Amino acid sequence: MKKIIIICGLIAGLIVTSIMLLSISGCIAGSDFEGGIGSMLLGYSSMVIAFSMIFVGVKNYRDKHNDGTISFGKALKIGLLITLVASTMYVIVWQIDYYFFIPDFYEKYSAHVIREMKASGATQAQIQQQMITNKSNGEMYRNPLFNAMFTYFEIIPVGLIMSLLAAVILKRKSSPDNMIATASVG
Repeated sequence: MKKIIIICGLIAGLIVTSIMLLSISGCIAGSDFEGGIGSMLLGYSSMVIAFSMIFVGVKNYRDKHNDGTISFGKALKIGLLITLVASTMYVIVWQIDYYFFIPDFYEKYSAHVIREMKASGATQAQIQQQMITNKSNGEMYRNPLFNAMFTYFEIIPVGLIMSLLAAVILKRKSSPDNMIATASVG
């Protein structure tokens, strides 16, 4: 089971981190954070695609290592552990990227938010309030612990949902054929 979790978790982590790095480099290179819904859709779609490895891992364990059966709880456990491996990889890669390659990311993003507010006709009071919020969030984001926590909160809900779906869809109790085969062997 450990091998399945590690392999599927690393593959999922590789998928989601690769797409994250490509999209972040695109934002930084162009000095714009345009895309709005499209960027969010790409990000969360990449997470769903990456976490499809949960289905692969649970089904592989069920069919090859557990005689074609798996409980909801065991399937959920496998899915959550795959989520943990992939999410940890995602957080580590983001931490390295943020602190070593784009330490001014939050400042650039904050400036983009203010430009967007001005362009959309926000009042000076709204802009001032957003600047205060940006400054406070930026200070928290510089703390590696808070940065990691925010990054986990970004990805783990998707893995949790995919784990629940996989557990519901792939759970399978012992069939009469499995019970007969097990009884005749024993």
